[in-house]
Amino acid sequence: MLRIILVIIISLKFGICLNAQTNIEFYPKMLQNELFGEIGQNAKLIELKIDELSLDQIYLGKYFKVSSISPDSNLKYVYVGRVKTCRAGGCLIKANPQNDTESEYFDYFILYDASIAVQLVKIFNYHATHGHEVSAKNWLKQFKGYKGDTDLIPGKNVDAISGATISVDALTFDIYHKTGILVETLNCKTAKNL
Repeated sequence: MLRIILVIIISLKFGICLNAQTNIEFYPKMLQNELFGEIGQNAKLIELKIDELSLDQIYLGKYFKVSSISPDSNLKYVYVGRVKTCRAGGCLIKANPQNDTESEYFDYFILYDASIAVQLVKIFNYHATHGHEVSAKNWLKQFKGYKGDTDLIPGKNVDAISGATISVDALTFDIYHKTGILVETLNCKTAKNL
């Protein structure tokens, strides 16, 4: 009987640990491989300070400037972040995203060129039960060239995916939002330096 109780307690603790949301890995292996392939071993990421972000947005992602010796590379900026989606059946919007247990998530990164145009979007850590189709390379390539100058609307200028509506909407909005923040921040910094 004692063994059964111990097994139940250990199983519950293990299950809670699996469901707990981990911190974002801001330099994942997949990003390292992309930078290595594009720039070489000399790629370094320098975190950009973004004044306009609120606490929940800081928790959900960071921006970096790519420092490289390679003159051939056009990659200049990286955003690494987390998109929260709802579990099947809905979710509640919480004030504190760090304690949000009602949503699922996936982590991704965006590579930008010098003109702040999206060059690549890649999902590297998918922790949601539905909507994994948004991780498909062919679907993600539709964001290449996006500069934040137009709205991104699923079903209109972004392909919808049947069965992945929540993930498509969440990722599309996040790319639109995070690209807009980067454009605004860099435009402000440029104006201040004049």
